[in-house]
Amino acid sequence: MKTILHIDSSLRRTDNSISKSFGCCFIDTWLNKNHQDKVVYRDLGLHPPTFICQDWIAAAFTSEQNRSKAQTLALAESDTYFDEVAQADVIVITAPMYNYGMPAVLKAWFDQMLRVNKTFTFDLARGDFPIEPILSGKTLVLLTSSGEFGFGTGGVREQMNHLSPHIKELAKYLGVDQFYEIGSEYQEFSDDRHILSVEKAKQDIVALVNLLN
Repeated sequence: MKTILHIDSSLRRTDNSISKSFGCCFIDTWLNKNHQDKVVYRDLGLHPPTFICQDWIAAAFTSEQNRSKAQTLALAESDTYFDEVAQADVIVITAPMYNYGMPAVLKAWFDQMLRVNKTFTFDLARGDFPIEPILSGKTLVLLTSSGEFGFGTGGVREQMNHLSPHIKELAKYLGVDQFYEIGSEYQEFSDDRHILSVEKAKQDIVALVNLLN
């Protein structure tokens, strides 16, 4: 039995969010093949993570045995997110492109999630690359939607894409060894290109589920 961590980050409701509809498509297709698997779900748009602050940073950089009760409490939300990721075999993140990057609620989740001696170690003995991930063996599926087009490799807006490259870089600190991305484009144009893009994304999602199984 596998555990799937499903994270939505759109601020829209499920009934009018393209990225959330992709997440539903993935989970429904997966569970149709794997009835016994467990899904842990978070809607970051509905329940936004707390932004980290000075007290959070102080707590995170204090050894566990030396933390005060207040510092332990400050990290409780982060610990919950960590436990969910640590137990997951597959992580599904849905993310619309907001201003060419990820939604603020998703960035806040990553900031809460990624912690020294929790998801990565820091050792200057490694020279100029002192950071190494702790977790491993996970698969991440990123499902995106964007209003414009051409954000992929070789596309006319490739250099404007600060969504998927950022998430792919951070994914290694979630323990991700396999990364897949599927998305739709042209939403703001509302033409046939958008319809075809959404249809193709859903077909690709079904194909990816079959591949992963």
